[in-house]
Amino acid sequence: MQNLTPLFTKLVEHASRNPIQFHIPAHKKGFGMPSEFSEFIGPNALSIDLINIAPLDDLHSPKGIIKEAQELAAQAYGADHTFFSVQGTSGAIMTMIMSVVGPGEKILVPRNAHKSIMAAIILSGAHPVFMHPEVDAEIGIMHGISVDTVRVTLDAHPDAKGVLLINPTYFGVSCDLKSIVELSHERGVPVIVDEAHGVLFSFHEDLPLSAMQAGADMAATSVHKLGGSMTQSSVLNVREGFVSPAHVQAVLSMLHTTSTSYLLLASLDVARKNLAVYGHELIEKVLRLARNARRTINEEIPGMYCFGDEILKTSATFAHDPLKLNISVKELGLTGWEVEKILRTDFNIEVEMSDLYNILCIVTFGDTDETIASLIHALREISKRFGVQEKKDLPQVHIPSMPLLAVSPRDAFYNKQTEVVPLTEAAGRIMAESVMVYPPGIPIIMPGEVITQDNIEYIMENVKAGLPVQGPDDPNIEFIKVLK
Repeated sequence: MQNLTPLFTKLVEHASRNPIQFHIPAHKKGFGMPSEFSEFIGPNALSIDLINIAPLDDLHSPKGIIKEAQELAAQAYGADHTFFSVQGTSGAIMTMIMSVVGPGEKILVPRNAHKSIMAAIILSGAHPVFMHPEVDAEIGIMHGISVDTVRVTLDAHPDAKGVLLINPTYFGVSCDLKSIVELSHERGVPVIVDEAHGVLFSFHEDLPLSAMQAGADMAATSVHKLGGSMTQSSVLNVREGFVSPAHVQAVLSMLHTTSTSYLLLASLDVARKNLAVYGHELIEKVLRLARNARRTINEEIPGMYCFGDEILKTSATFAHDPLKLNISVKELGLTGWEVEKILRTDFNIEVEMSDLYNILCIVTFGDTDETIASLIHALREISKRFGVQEKKDLPQVHIPSMPLLAVSPRDAFYNKQTEVVPLTEAAGRIMAESVMVYPPGIPIIMPGEVITQDNIEYIMENVKAGLPVQGPDDPNIEFIKVLK
């Protein structure tokens, strides 16, 4: 059955009939748009850029080919139900949160959560109880949440309606998800998972457990990030018991566009087939590439370090995805952003993200020995060019403190009694907007939190380094909005 692609196959059959279209989209197979775009995109893609006419089913109430494709996906991902998302994993995350918590209800959340989680908390009116992730002061990143942290937080908040976890973090590190799920379920609390970077986990034993394998109740999973579907296409995997799949469908429909992209939906169908039928073999190949790259970086390139399983020491750092190459460059006396720019301008290489201390490269099915060799060559050349710096000249790794939440994010965001003040004078004030570096999109400060001096200094350090700081109304991040 996993060899079938009911959605994609039906779309191709429909396009081959070449029907006369008196429905949207206006371009009608590309004939109604400028030729410079249609010729570049190509007639095949434009012929299946369609809408939810009767033969093609409806994502909001699937009864035909979309229903069949989602059922095959559920089997592949080990879920009871799988819902397709054309609003990305952000849309799926917002659906999860709004399916389990409502106004004033508590949800446990890691503080290093993606901005879509904060958006869902604002929209739902839920009250976030933030949990401290484990901080890696050597590398300069945050990891997962420990089992003990979840236990203590649940003890302090027995009325919590949900626990949200990340599997894995942006940098590829997973917590002991299975133990946390068991702990939460013992107390009758559902576990929902931001699994944006974990789509491959179900398909190879050398990768961490997937959320579904760990017994979680819902997982928002980016198929497009690592599974080969088109950008913006994701899935929401659901396990019955603590949540109602019918309610999840209703919330998803409420948040989703009614003009769903069949290009994105079809790519999810084909990517699922590829993972289910060929995933293990493909992952085996990519693991070899990533392991070779990690070994070469650590053994042969001075001033660079790419962590691996040696960081797995606690229940917050329980498993690691080796396909993430997080490369520390601070010993070269450079920021990750500076290395990213050199790779772009001098070597025509683009990385996933950078920060003050690291660059992140993701190895996927699209990589080859040649692409890895190009990356290794570039890193060698950068290392030779700058050399390892004296220890006294190296940047000191620091991560800002976790601010105190003084007002609910929803109340702060919608509060009309605000004023704009210089960032440098904002210590002690309550934030009315967010500031983050994107990617990864983890807020440094969010609405309702009390701004600290070290938060301000960290923001200014990122701005000065040229990193993509965003969020406030002021694009220059010189002024921020606070509560009066």
